[in-house]
Amino acid sequence: MNPQRRQWLRQGAALALAAAVPLQALADTFADEAPAFDTHDLDWVDAARQRPVPVRLYRPRTRHPVPVVVFSHGIGGSRMGYTWLGQTFARHGIASLHLQHVGSDRQLWSGNVFNLVGRLQAAAQEAEAIARAQDMRFALDTLLTGDLAPGVDAERIVAAGHSYGANTTLLVSGASVEREGRVIELRDERVRAAIAISAPPFYGEAQPRKVLGPVTLPSLHVTCTEDVIRIPGYYSGAEDRLAVFDAIGSPLKWLAVYEGGSHSMFTDRGGSGGALNPKAKQATGALAVAFVRAVLDGDAQALALWPERHAAILARFSAVGTQHDRG
Repeated sequence: MNPQRRQWLRQGAALALAAAVPLQALADTFADEAPAFDTHDLDWVDAARQRPVPVRLYRPRTRHPVPVVVFSHGIGGSRMGYTWLGQTFARHGIASLHLQHVGSDRQLWSGNVFNLVGRLQAAAQEAEAIARAQDMRFALDTLLTGDLAPGVDAERIVAAGHSYGANTTLLVSGASVEREGRVIELRDERVRAAIAISAPPFYGEAQPRKVLGPVTLPSLHVTCTEDVIRIPGYYSGAEDRLAVFDAIGSPLKWLAVYEGGSHSMFTDRGGSGGALNPKAKQATGALAVAFVRAVLDGDAQALALWPERHAAILARFSAVGTQHDRG
């Protein structure tokens, strides 16, 4: 049996056992885990591509190497965004490296408003999608060979992203895009698992299973029933998030769907998604930490208990490969 498959089966068994633990055993899953962390803004440049890759690193204060999540923002975002998630990871002993993709970052919103649609469409093209995946590889290369390398565990790396960043995450996790008879290979073998928040369908791809079937890493998918993308020149309904989850080839995959909300609720915007916003952020932070611990360390209790703890705001929770699919 393939060693990686064996590990997934062990993790699935651990989840099955953890589901029997009473809720009160983890009454406050993360209550006593709030170590201090440092925030580093680093202006890296990939000389080979002549492309800046600014990053923000949330780094727990600990003497031991920690897992790292490398995070990719949505279109028009920056390394300064998704602070709620970066800080949550860091408070729970997980480093969080937030990239800024200069071809599809916040600069898109600057300039002549009449050219905005053109700028957004250019940022969504294949060249930028590939460049974003290459940004992630470069950032990991730099992190793991630089002064900060002793503080992170190169064997425990998770890719994560929101919206366009979720597409980037899936590309480095094995998504297969074919052009002119040639597969564009962007998989980064160092990535052990993927977190895709509000993932849109891949641009111009009519067969999602062909593209996403090769993603066999454990994956976590987060969305909501009102997760609709509306930007000038582009529309994607909430059903697209579910189609991405269904098409993923991961033998172990989880899906959390909140009731209500909005696509931008998962950014740092406080008002988007109404009253669900802070609840969804808190729940998603706990879910992401639990997922990382389950797939990297085999500690599955928090992940197994999570859907019961947050049932009041959930429309659906699925845990494929764990014998506890609650769809």
